Amino acid sequence: MSKLDMSSMYAFHDALRRELRHIAEVTERPDDDPRQVLATAVGWELFKKALHVHHVAEDEALWPQMRAALAGRPDDLALLDAMEAEHAAVDPAIDALDAALADRESGPARLGELSDALAAVLTGHLKHEEDAALPLIDATLTEAQWQQFGQASGQRFGSDIPRVIPWMLDGASERATAAMLAPLPEPVRAAYANEWVPAYKALDLWAARTGA
Repeated sequence: MSKLDMSSMYAFHDALRRELRHIAEVTERPDDDPRQVLATAVGWELFKKALHVHHVAEDEALWPQMRAALAGRPDDLALLDAMEAEHAAVDPAIDALDAALADRESGPARLGELSDALAAVLTGHLKHEEDAALPLIDATLTEAQWQQFGQASGQRFGSDIPRVIPWMLDGASERATAAMLAPLPEPVRAAYANEWVPAYKALDLWAARTGA
């Protein structure tokens, strides 16, 4: 049984998988220009920003703690190397999609293939992290260290928190939602329920924005 509550990590991973499905759907739409839709969609912008901040937080605030705790354990350190290498492989897949979105000639024809490539590299990483890295984190870090990583992640999101938390919890279980909100001060929980969620629901994440 896990000693650390990793509900927020799994909720974040599930949110990424959900958005990968939306990206695949956009690139397969026969009745719209997928290049225009994806290039201007709030969902694509939010997906990229959330993923980037999440990986930076892991690289800067999680893996160094793990490396210090696992010194002298080469097999476990190799797993952390793999996590960082997998992070490094995601950005080029996103950059390739953005380059295709900017290419009016051959870009649209490549979007489906590039979307599949991004999904493959990211879902592979998420599964590897869940199967191997999260159990190692659970066995290695203290509750205080895990909370420190969570706080570091929140700080890196900064002013985007009102969008990121409803995005993370879109479709999440009641347990995951409760675990995510429990550490927050009551005014923040009230803002989440009364302001953040309604504003998030008003967004059409995967529609083209005119004039963008």
